[in-house]
Amino acid sequence: HIPMTFESGLYVVATPIGNLADMSQRAIDLLNAADLVAVEDSRVTGKLLHHLGIKKKMRRYNDHSGDVERESLVAAARGGVIALVSDAGTPLISDPGYKLVRSARAAGVPVFTIPGASAVTAALSICGLPTDRFLFAGFLPNKAKARAETLTELGQVKATLVFYEAGPRLAASLAAIADIYGDREVAVARELTKKFEEVVTGTAGELAARYAAQEPKGEIVLIIGPPADEVAAETGDVDAALQEALGTMSAAKAAGSIAKRFGLERNAVYARATELKAK
Repeated sequence: HIPMTFESGLYVVATPIGNLADMSQRAIDLLNAADLVAVEDSRVTGKLLHHLGIKKKMRRYNDHSGDVERESLVAAARGGVIALVSDAGTPLISDPGYKLVRSARAAGVPVFTIPGASAVTAALSICGLPTDRFLFAGFLPNKAKARAETLTELGQVKATLVFYEAGPRLAASLAAIADIYGDREVAVARELTKKFEEVVTGTAGELAARYAAQEPKGEIVLIIGPPADEVAAETGDVDAALQEALGTMSAAKAAGSIAKRFGLERNAVYARATELKAK
């Protein structure tokens, strides 16, 4: 293998999300060539560099970094090769970095991508839910009220929704999803690319019960299928349809079925069903 040469600039470098064998050769070459590596956590990136047999000067860059650190990195990228990495996956995807990239571009410093692993696309590729349109929304809020507001806000987006989640919060998030979205299909992907990689699908209610009984470990991607296309409500004789349904169903089931067909409030239909049954 002949190592590549790299021009000066800022390089946004994806790193593995679990399996170190997923590090690309181009990313390895870039880290070897880098004058400086901007990292979220030097301990995490230090382990990766040690695994690759690379010794490099690292500088911390995270959500708390200010203008001074940013300007210093941009100045260094003007005449050198500067790598930006996150603890895992592709930088800027729910990670710090966009302000640095924005500053570099505004200063006329070239910005390059060294693509690779991303938990979002990895999970979407194997979950079996629609991927033609998806919306990634980072982590769900921790507090119940804010979480419910976020889910309500995104509920009618006609796309698959993707969130990151932590094990201790997963069951509560799934319960909130079940409460707000009903029986939409959900997938929980965890430990991606690792030995115990797992994708579990079902309704949010089913998965909430599963993970309440046993809190999962590892990094989690939570995926929610898009809302079903609304079927236009029927018009016509509700009583006749209800009478027909009562011939084969209980009053409760008939009320649910007819309310859905005609776009009516279920309790009102149920009341009418009990009247018709009494007659």
